[in-house]
Amino acid sequence: MLEPALKRFALIGAAGYIAPRHMRAIKDTGNNLVCAYDINDSVGIIDSISPQTEFFTEFERFSEYAWRLKRDAATALDYVAVCSPNYLHHAHIAGGLRVGCDVICEKPLVPSADILDELALVEKETGKRVYNILQLRHHQAILDLKKKVSDEGSEHKYDVELTYITSRGKWYMESWKGDPRKSFGVATNIGVHFYDMLHFVFGKLQRNVVHFTNQYKAAGYLEYEKARVRWFLSIDANDLPDSVKGKKPTYRSITVNGEEIEFSEGFTDLHTVSYQEILAGRGYGIEDARHCVEAVSTIRSATSVTPTGEEGHPFLARVR
Repeated sequence: MLEPALKRFALIGAAGYIAPRHMRAIKDTGNNLVCAYDINDSVGIIDSISPQTEFFTEFERFSEYAWRLKRDAATALDYVAVCSPNYLHHAHIAGGLRVGCDVICEKPLVPSADILDELALVEKETGKRVYNILQLRHHQAILDLKKKVSDEGSEHKYDVELTYITSRGKWYMESWKGDPRKSFGVATNIGVHFYDMLHFVFGKLQRNVVHFTNQYKAAGYLEYEKARVRWFLSIDANDLPDSVKGKKPTYRSITVNGEEIEFSEGFTDLHTVSYQEILAGRGYGIEDARHCVEAVSTIRSATSVTPTGEEGHPFLARVR
């Protein structure tokens, strides 16, 4: 039996935080990172993963190189991985599709449903596919929770509390991530894959209320077919619980009916698992991402209201 041919990858956004996970996933799945692009040249990590990769700091030169490779089936690229700032995802995905590649893009795929519709048209025009990294769908603890919810078949909604605090230094607000025109705000930038996970486990979103939002944190209430969710997201170290403050920069917690779901471990290889699934034809595409894209779009445009009843997250008292 013939061995499957190596897939040839390009990567856009090579200097970003998440890019090394994509580089390693390409290598660990036995494929070849042919070329990479970033406006910044702090990409020395490539030497330890794929030193033969061509690198460009101008998109025009990167794009022209990709078109030249396309002339010969033996050199043509198969995939483009997009790790660029959020506001550039749409343009870079469309560019990858139009150069004849399937595209694997980091979260958030795009900011709104109308841009998803536009990308669906480009898919149709090119015959190529867009895949979103929705890595929590591959986390074993989340898969176990999904199975438990399905097996129990409860008529009552689960009470869920989601808390995610990931401390960020002063650099954050000076970067594109601190500009809501480019990152689409903290709830989108650090929360979109959690909203996807909640939909994945608990079904369709029925209600979406925002209780607090600023450039550093956001909180609200989500109601799904099978769950009521109080959520709190923050990049402010002052929001860390006393039990964690000064010891760890990150606090991540999900409780279901008061029971903690331990998912702090097991994140390391989820990009590689995502790539394995995509390469096997089981990746998550535009329609899979639609639910969480719509959720964060609503959160960004919502007016904050005072929580009623039991809907407010306990950490809200810290910011009010």
